[in-house]
Amino acid sequence: MSGELSLNIDIKEPRWDQGTFMGRAKHFFMVTDPRNVLLSSETLDEARMVVEDYRAGNVKPGLTEDELWRAKYIYDSAFHPDTGEKMFVIGRMSAQVPMNMSITGCMLTFYRTTPAVVFWQWVNQSFNAVVNYTNRSGDAPMTVNQLGAAYVSATTGAVVTALGLKSLATRLPPIVSRFVPFAAVAAANCINIPFMRQRELKYGIPVLDENGNRLGESANAAKQAIVQVVVSRIGMAVPAMGNVNIISAGLLINCCFFCLI
Repeated sequence: MSGELSLNIDIKEPRWDQGTFMGRAKHFFMVTDPRNVLLSSETLDEARMVVEDYRAGNVKPGLTEDELWRAKYIYDSAFHPDTGEKMFVIGRMSAQVPMNMSITGCMLTFYRTTPAVVFWQWVNQSFNAVVNYTNRSGDAPMTVNQLGAAYVSATTGAVVTALGLKSLATRLPPIVSRFVPFAAVAAANCINIPFMRQRELKYGIPVLDENGNRLGESANAAKQAIVQVVVSRIGMAVPAMGNVNIISAGLLINCCFFCLI
């Protein structure tokens, strides 16, 4: 049929050119689109059906290329790429913006008292544990004991770091205490992610050729991937937990200066 959608569209790859900044930006805006969190189970299942049918060579009558890509990004936002299972809602990439904004805002606001520091670091590490577990490699299942050890270790590391720096910051300029949540988050990421993905470090992750054929598993590839995740997670926290503190401190100084004159 002349009006039927071509089967030559490669939906294994992102829609936009990943060699350009705008292409990467458009891709990740779609992957992390918070609106996908609100989609119903029926919508998610329909998107999965469209993607799986297209991969099998069956094109839904009247399906357009835009609708295909929309279904593909909805599918990617909700289903695990290795197992195909529907992921827990707050562990999905589409939940990252609203969840991180809320938790980061609370950590930056409630950092003066010890109970507040402990509570919000616990909340943050609980959320991180859910995200790391939800997005783990499908070839690296974790036992309940491993999951519990990773969660307790990361939470303990974050709380100890936060409380230690909070105590130290009392003898330093006030601006230093504002960076306590960021330091705690950075320390916890260095603990949480390797613990949550320890099976990948031990047994490796799948290595594929350019045609998608599985060649085997590589522990070195897992190490490289996990290091990149840790660095990127810390870098992602810099704008909200680092730059905001510097800007707010500058505004406070300027405000005091203008009040004096």
